[in-house]
Amino acid sequence: MAFLRYNKKMAPDAKPKEKEPEPSYAVLAPVRVDAGREARLNAVKTRVHQQLLEQLDLGKLESLEESLVAREIREALTQLMEEETEPLNTQEKARLAQELEFEILGLGPLEPLLKDHSISDILVNRWDQVYLERGGKLERIHIRFQDNNHLLKIIGKIVANVGRRIDESNPMVDARLPDGSRVNAIIPPLALDGPMLSIRRFSVQRPSLEDLIQKGSLTPEIGEVLQAIAVAKLNVLISGGTGAGKTTLLNILSGFIPNNERIVTIEDSAELQLQQEHVCRLETRPANIEGKGEVSQRELVRNTLRMRPDRIIVGEVRGAEVIDMFQAMNTGHEGSMTTVHANNAREALLRLETMIQLSGISVSEKAMRQMISSSLDVIIQLARHTDGVRRLVSFSEITGMESGVISLQDIFVFERHEVDQQEKVLGRFMATGVRPRFADRCKLFGVPIRDEVFEGPSRAYGFKFAHN
Repeated sequence: MAFLRYNKKMAPDAKPKEKEPEPSYAVLAPVRVDAGREARLNAVKTRVHQQLLEQLDLGKLESLEESLVAREIREALTQLMEEETEPLNTQEKARLAQELEFEILGLGPLEPLLKDHSISDILVNRWDQVYLERGGKLERIHIRFQDNNHLLKIIGKIVANVGRRIDESNPMVDARLPDGSRVNAIIPPLALDGPMLSIRRFSVQRPSLEDLIQKGSLTPEIGEVLQAIAVAKLNVLISGGTGAGKTTLLNILSGFIPNNERIVTIEDSAELQLQQEHVCRLETRPANIEGKGEVSQRELVRNTLRMRPDRIIVGEVRGAEVIDMFQAMNTGHEGSMTTVHANNAREALLRLETMIQLSGISVSEKAMRQMISSSLDVIIQLARHTDGVRRLVSFSEITGMESGVISLQDIFVFERHEVDQQEKVLGRFMATGVRPRFADRCKLFGVPIRDEVFEGPSRAYGFKFAHN
């Protein structure tokens, strides 16, 4: 082994083994054992881990390919397991070897969860309490860390990979994994029971519009309108609660932007997965250990205006950057998109007003609402229902100001009826019968929308049972 400081022990008459095929390292299900046995296995794992680290030549390790490093580490672990005085059966050896490989090359107990693409959220409340979300439902699992220090070490490895830090002076951090998954961590003294970790997973394969239609999140008719408004350069606000699918829909909408347009994205933590070639990705930066060097979303939005963007996409507006974004929308940067946390379209507008007031700029209520109504064209409201399905619950057009109030008209709504015995939400998508003003604009951009798409309540879309 080129990067180990020792040679494999071989019997005098033993011949070198022929090269074996690369093993398929399947994720082993956690095995329940009694507390005493678990403690002894953890002691074995700690000893073997320490022995391996002492024998690694880190200089050579960094110069080798990842697949070669993984294979050699497996061989080294197998040998060290054989030298252990604690009796281990085959299943225990396989489990410990895999856990150690995950510990050295990955994120320890999180690795098998990150390999499971059906998991959308991983929530670690403390070292011995881990939950995950599948299909919109939370469940507790038996995977655990050795202790709080072990969990803290894994958190440190995650944030270090993106050039950030977490310690007592900076006990909260946002980060991301190489696959784009969003990570939030908070540690003592703010977290009373120990370090807490939240991971919002992103699918390796980005969901398509057809996937959302198949899952019952929207209908083909609504999908036709979504594609048209993206091409016709309407300014879109996507609203919803946590986990409602805002970023997923933003990704899908941005996918309809023509390839000849220059797109600039601005995010706190990079999540968007745009497929176009001409994309400039910007990310905020937190302050360093001296409290300096912070770059906010507002500064990035201002800088974006000097980058000749055709489209500006802000991952989520949370504060003062909203006023700069509206100014951009009002000065020729059409087709901009962003998301906001709100329970309905009207509340989304109220949140935008609050953000403008927090920016420190003195502006009258009428002027503020005039700015919002002239900047935004469409508000799309999403919700995650009790059956775990994320649905588009309203599609509203902003039509201007009336008596000092921003006017909204619903184009599509999801009419919820009841919940059946299997806890599935029963309902249907409906057009309100209103033909939106943006329909003429879509026609000018070469993406006309059929008039029958907007026919009234007599035309209900989708299925009576909006299933998974």
